[in-house]
Formats: sequence, C-alpha cells, structure tokens
Amino acid sequence: MKRRVNRKVLIAALVAAVVLGTGSVVVLTRVASNQANATPLRNDPAKTAPVEKTNLADQQSLSGQLGFGAERALSSRKGGTITALPNQGAVIDQGKPVFWSDAEPVPLFYGTMPLYRDLEQGMSNGPDVKVLEENLSALGYKDFGGPDDKFTYYTATALKKWQKANGLEQTGKLGSGDVVVQPGAIRVASLSGQLGSPAGGDLMKVTGTERAVTVELEQSKQRLAKQGEKVELSITGGKATTGTITGISRIAGDQGQGQKSKIVLTISVDDAKAAEGLDSANVTALFTVAKKQNVLAVPIGALLALNEGGYGVVTEDGKTVPVEVGIFAKGRVEVRGDGLREGMKVVTTE
Repeated sequence: MKRRVNRKVLIAALVAAVVLGTGSVVVLTRVASNQANATPLRNDPAKTAPVEKTNLADQQSLSGQLGFGAERALSSRKGGTITALPNQGAVIDQGKPVFWSDAEPVPLFYGTMPLYRDLEQGMSNGPDVKVLEENLSALGYKDFGGPDDKFTYYTATALKKWQKANGLEQTGKLGSGDVVVQPGAIRVASLSGQLGSPAGGDLMKVTGTERAVTVELEQSKQRLAKQGEKVELSITGGKATTGTITGISRIAGDQGQGQKSKIVLTISVDDAKAAEGLDSANVTALFTVAKKQNVLAVPIGALLALNEGGYGVVTEDGKTVPVEVGIFAKGRVEVRGDGLREGMKVVTTE
C-alpha cells in the first residue's frame, strides 16, 4: 500500500508497551487519530486481519507441584514424655492416635476450634464442648443426644465409655492436651519430635490426605489468589483436569538474604483419577483472571498508540479509529469504538 506520510503528525519512534499480565510485548506506532494517511513507512503491502466477535479469557500460567498440599506444623499441649510416634507418610483418621505420651495414646479429633481448657461436668458452656461431643458422636458415643455446647452428666458418661475403649483412665474429664484437634484426617510429612523428648511442643509437620497442587506466587501476582476459584491443571504423567483453590498462606521473605515474601496456594484436584498413582509430579496451573463473551477483538499487533493519548486501529482503507481496550488474551485484545464492526479489516503487524 503506497501512501504519503505526513511527518508533522507521524512520530517515527516506536513505543514498547507491556500488555496486562500476559508477559507479551507490543510495539506500537504513535499516530494522530484524525490522520488517514498514518501508515507504515515502507511500501510493502500491509497485513490485515478481521475484527472478530469472540470470547476472550485473560489467563496466567504458572508452575506448581503435585503432592498433598502445603505442610503445617502440629504441636501438642500434652504433658509427659513421647513414647511412640507414627511413621513418616502415615495417614491418621479421627479417633486414631497421633502419638503416645507416657505409653498412652493421644488421639485425633476433628474440628476447627482447639481445646483451650480442660473439659468436665459443671463447667461453663462453650464451643470446645461441642467439638468434644461432635467427635464422641461421630465415634459412636451418643449418650448426650445431639451435640451442643453443654457439658452434662451424659457427656461425662459418653466420655468415660470412649476412654475405656481407648485404654485410658475413665475420669469423665478431658484435658486440653489429651487430644489433637485438626480440620480432618492428616498425613505425616515429617517428624520433629523424638522419643524421650517432652510431649509438649512441636511434634511433626502434616498435610491433608488428598492429593493437591501447591503454587508459589510473587506478591505482585496476588490477584490470582482467590479462594474457591477454579484452575486448569496439566499434570506431568497424569491427565488434564481442573482444581479449586482451597488454601492461601503467606511466607515472609528475608530482606537480609534478598528473599521476597511469597503467597502459597493449595489447589485441590477435582478429579482424583487424573493424578492416580502419582505421589508427586510437576504441574502447569492455568489461572483465569477475567472472561469476556461476545466482544470485538483484534490481534495485539493492530493496536496503535495515539498522539493525543489512548489507542486506535487503522482500517484497510487507511482510516484511524480510536478504540478503548479491554482484556488481553492469547495474542488478541478486546476493542470498543465508534465505527468498529465485526468483519471489517484492520492493519496489523502480525
């Protein structure tokens, strides 16, 4: 396309612009929006592409690791001496011993409320009492009826029966360190406690029992950390599936060592069969930041930076049309502007 160039309006400098979150770099020519002849300097035929109506998804791909989710420290408030510990990799369910102190088991209870006091008949009501009754009920000891926050004679009766079944002294009382409370079943990732050491303190690091993917994010990408959001997963040695963000934690950096703070995401695997037979594997996690449906889009290379600010596109007949840009996705960009319509051709570098 041979055209004359008005050098008073066309600035021959090229501007590099980093596109939102995509990591792509776009080279834009700065022109005036009212200059019909603002076109490439060379006489080669211009490439064109149609304006398309399509669905766009702004996505970010990051590397992750398949395992059993983020590790967390497990500690005990039990007195006495550690006399037995589980093996690394062991899975511990509700009611089963987490460890042994003075040759007595310290079982696992499920709940989100830790026991913050000793429990016995005559005490004030509280949510910790309900945690006790919920676990006793789940394990088959239901003398008190439905679980509530009242420690009654019937609670004590159910507790004694449970203590007898576990080889414990039948006191009808429960100390705050007599059980370990966790949200669900646990898997022992590593042990820090040792036989013969005091039972109170850090014992081990644990994870959940379901396979999960962990992804580390820089603070600048925290927009991807949204509880409950879906993520596309490609598992090396497994199958493609989806996952759900179930946990968000933060690791503080060490400025002295030049380490930045990070966000750690735990992503559950929606289809367990996709990771069947794998204890660990590399994973590519694809996060969808934004979606748009039935929008007009052009190749990113069709964008021009306008002299008066903003962006535009050049039609195949040389007219510059100012546009507003939306999301960027896979080499395309959402555009809105007067005169734009589906099917019209615009000049592009791609």
